[in-house]
Amino acid sequence: MGFKTGIVGMPNVGKSTLFNALTRTAAAQAANFPFCTIEPNTGVVSVPDARLDTLAEIAGSKAILPAQMTFVDIAGLVKGASKGEGLGNQFLANIRECDAIAHVLRCFEDDDVTHVDGRVNPVEDAETIETELMLADLESIEKRLQNLVRKVKGGDKDSLDQQRLLLAAKEALENGKPARTVDIADEDAKTWNMLQLLTTKPVLYVCNVEEENAASGNAHSEAVAKMAAGQGAAAVVISAAIEEEISQLDAEEAEMFLEEMGLHEAGLDRLIKAGYALLDLQTYFTVGPKEARAWTIHKGTTAPQAAGVIHGDFERGFIRAETIAYDDFVEYGGEQGAKEAGKMRSEGKGYIVQDGDVMHFLFNT
Repeated sequence: MGFKTGIVGMPNVGKSTLFNALTRTAAAQAANFPFCTIEPNTGVVSVPDARLDTLAEIAGSKAILPAQMTFVDIAGLVKGASKGEGLGNQFLANIRECDAIAHVLRCFEDDDVTHVDGRVNPVEDAETIETELMLADLESIEKRLQNLVRKVKGGDKDSLDQQRLLLAAKEALENGKPARTVDIADEDAKTWNMLQLLTTKPVLYVCNVEEENAASGNAHSEAVAKMAAGQGAAAVVISAAIEEEISQLDAEEAEMFLEEMGLHEAGLDRLIKAGYALLDLQTYFTVGPKEARAWTIHKGTTAPQAAGVIHGDFERGFIRAETIAYDDFVEYGGEQGAKEAGKMRSEGKGYIVQDGDVMHFLFNT
């Protein structure tokens, strides 16, 4: 599995330019006027992971299949979106379908690029978007609570659980806090997720800066970082203009370009790493002469659940997993060497998969 991240923000902050760069396409029209993106553009990109290339080389794999993630370029939100301003309701529905939100903030000064509110203040922009999402959630909660009245009076357990969680979310929102700040017990997690509240989505702030500030950031991005830290959120600094240039270069040219700009890695890499951390994700590998492949799972995933990411039959018929840590696979030159060194482990149903595990599943059909 990968994960689906919605790219959101005010109009003209660089969302579509970033999307074009990340997906290496020109699918999203980048234009200097609000609402140039109406239908959400979706792009699937490969997750860069140098470990996969190393494993493939050791195993002599014919094909390399990286993990994938999906970006959705959602049109610019404005104040009043929760009431349908701009193209609000449609876009809020698009956000609801995503696992996380990459909130692009304008952290650059450019008189040639219009700001919908006539000023550059990324913290205020972030607050505007957050407020609209909170208002939309409050409206949704009120409707759901009304629809639950009859079942709650009848003592329906599921409805009572929903009501309790909706009221907890409502209290947080009325106090100016997003629903993700509500402390949810493990046994309530499934019901909570089914509510699909917009402000439960984890948020990553993406500071779009000028090219010359791509390596160090600027005063605007520093203000965003301070805001994010106060929320327990993450922030990354990216120059969408640079990322768009890089997307047109081959690997060697891109590396030279990054070096000239004083950057150690492309913005895509930083964005994915931050996204993985945001959603508590990690990677395991399957490796053989036919292919080397990366699989994305949540931290805390058991071996049978990890097998199920490949195919449901693997999870249902799970017997055991032959597992080698990435470092051991590399150190001992592959599966056979690791096995001879006693580094291959046979793990059962209770094993929690670790990041970088190289796995082979045995199962009943």
